[in-house]
Amino acid sequence: MELTGRAAHPLSLGLPPVHLQFLEEQSRPSKHKGVGIRSLLGYGGGKRLNNRTILPFFKNSVIPATCCAAKATTSTGAAAGDMLEVELREIKDKCKKWNWKGRYAINYFVSHSSSDPHSSNPNRPPILLVHGFGASIPHWRRNIRTLGQIYTVYAIDLIGFGGSEKPVGFSYTMEKWAELILDFLDEIVREPTVLIGNSVGSLACVIAAASASASGAEAESNNKALVRGLVLLNCAGGMNNKAITDDWRIKLFLPLLWLIDFLLKQRGIASAIFERVKQRDNIRNILLSVYGNKESVDEELVEIIMEPTCDPGALDAFVSIVTGPPGPSPVQLMPTIISSSLPLLVLWGDEDPFTPLDGPIGKYFTSLPSQLPYITLFVLQGVGHCPHDDRPDLVHQKLLPWLDHFSTATHT
Repeated sequence: MELTGRAAHPLSLGLPPVHLQFLEEQSRPSKHKGVGIRSLLGYGGGKRLNNRTILPFFKNSVIPATCCAAKATTSTGAAAGDMLEVELREIKDKCKKWNWKGRYAINYFVSHSSSDPHSSNPNRPPILLVHGFGASIPHWRRNIRTLGQIYTVYAIDLIGFGGSEKPVGFSYTMEKWAELILDFLDEIVREPTVLIGNSVGSLACVIAAASASASGAEAESNNKALVRGLVLLNCAGGMNNKAITDDWRIKLFLPLLWLIDFLLKQRGIASAIFERVKQRDNIRNILLSVYGNKESVDEELVEIIMEPTCDPGALDAFVSIVTGPPGPSPVQLMPTIISSSLPLLVLWGDEDPFTPLDGPIGKYFTSLPSQLPYITLFVLQGVGHCPHDDRPDLVHQKLLPWLDHFSTATHT
């Protein structure tokens, strides 16, 4: 296990932006004379909290859904913008639809290796990329081309996000997303795969890998093992703010969080909150607060997050995910994965305000015994909640050698 970089943001759980915005509005007419809840909580645009902060902990999650708008041009320069635009078009052009359970249209992407590695190295596994809350396949825009030079790359939009269906009345849970991943591996990929997830996508991959590991003996005897390795990028602790309840600061504010959940279940109120959260400036500010490298927050990224929120069912998905059960904690599931000796790479941005290293989940992963030969951990300095898009160069620097060693060492 390798630890590098400086101490993480002292938040252990990041309050979802919808809750922050609601609390901001509610706090203004109080005795604090217009000082919003972000200032009271020390959450001013991603700034670090001091030791006297009274409420540093809330929720594991990632970027929320945002509003539709006309496609904007990138602000990172004409040459870089053109290159990025071409890649985004390529990603969208290669997306396909898969009918999950005979009912739900699931959007996915596949790019076969340009060097056809299976012909020269049959041990090289395919890769499945799984996005976080509010994101989608194009969030991997800065990784697909690099990984695709060597590996067959799949990416999926979880049901309720991106180009996948957002069925009204669907009950979103972490377990259903994990089931979706395993069914996708079984029906579409059809060979053992390395799962790479970010935030909530990481947790879905953990649940899927734990499920596959639990039935691993039977699967291996049938030569149908689905998961060959696991890569976690700032893994979430749950689907929403109910994930961690053993901290007094969360217990203190649980009644308020329950009130917010109740309000979100009122259609008119939920719609009004959703419309405010979806505004372009709001989502840009949220992105800037969770990215360490501010230059990575371009207009294309804002549009990637915003576009799917125009889809039918987007509001229902948002409310169901924010107010639903948090699902199992990765801390509960990791022993199953560890006991199976599944190769695991953990990459963690040290400036993540949502799931920082010194929060419950970050502390757990960094405390995993260093003598475990199948676990590797790197802390990425100056990187936020979405390392793969924030600093893809640092992620590739750690990921590619691990994948190469993994593909040659696990089947020798």
